[in-house]
Amino acid sequence: MYHPDIPVVDLHRHLDGSVRLETLLDLARQHGLEMPAWDVEDLRPHAQVMTTVIDLKNCLPKFALMQKVMVDYDACRRIAWENLEDAVREGIDYIELRFNPGFMAEVHKLDPMGVTAAVCEAWEEARDHLPVKAKLIVILSRHYGPEACQVELDVAIAHRDRGVVGIDLAGVEEMGPGHLFIDHCRRAQEAGLRLTIHAGEWSGPESVRQAVLELGAERIGHAIGAKDAPSVMDLLAERSVAIESYPTSNVQFSMVPSYQAHPLPMWLDRGLLVTVNTDDPGISGIDLPHEYRVLREEMGLGEDEMRQLQRNGVEAAFLTDEERAGLWQAKRPQ
Repeated sequence: MYHPDIPVVDLHRHLDGSVRLETLLDLARQHGLEMPAWDVEDLRPHAQVMTTVIDLKNCLPKFALMQKVMVDYDACRRIAWENLEDAVREGIDYIELRFNPGFMAEVHKLDPMGVTAAVCEAWEEARDHLPVKAKLIVILSRHYGPEACQVELDVAIAHRDRGVVGIDLAGVEEMGPGHLFIDHCRRAQEAGLRLTIHAGEWSGPESVRQAVLELGAERIGHAIGAKDAPSVMDLLAERSVAIESYPTSNVQFSMVPSYQAHPLPMWLDRGLLVTVNTDDPGISGIDLPHEYRVLREEMGLGEDEMRQLQRNGVEAAFLTDEERAGLWQAKRPQ
């Protein structure tokens, strides 16, 4: 599955979109919440994508179900910890977990600062007790508006010394065009935070171009909109901007019609720094080994391409040079 001599990484996983079904039921029972079903298999179609959907709006009830059980800081801490446990189970050496404090706080009126502290506590405990390296990325959601995103940026900056390495501008692009967040991205970079941006997700290549040229993105999530614009792909190559790709999510949400139509192999052929990740594995009902099987069996990638994807993940990670060297060292025979 993985090449054993290359570190295995997942750079784009939403921890708030990946809650175990068992945990959904357990937290609901503990807190007297209503659930559409009380058995894991009966709950699955309510929580996970079972067929392709037209757009994200059709899947909002599934995200809302996970959001519903984020009842307190202990629940947030547990969900983060279990994401890190799952990374170990999947054979991941390094993972970057991203989350939206405002989203996690919304239903039960929690404090986004407290939510982030709880996630960071799970990260700190895992650092000492789990065999996986991890960093955290705080999401700024476009559709919450620039003011709310300033609050989330404050939260990210406040937790720079507790595992938070960067921010991600995500959410519905047409409800929050990139030009509204230029100051947010500048302030984040001045504070030493790394920058990844969802772009070209539901929009065209200009959103990717804007994310790179105006916002200073180091990595682009999705980037599907760039596939038909050679000049934008050239820009990504020239600036070594990495693409965070996740084929199953893109197929499930109808960004591409099939695995065979996905641009990932073409991006590799063009020499782009494309990586393979899981996005919202709890919603998609997948894990990282599943994506690697898809790459081989559905997209026809060969051994050299698979090795390159693993290398790309290590190169694109938000690590210091020393941390990256340590990740490679851990994979070398002793």
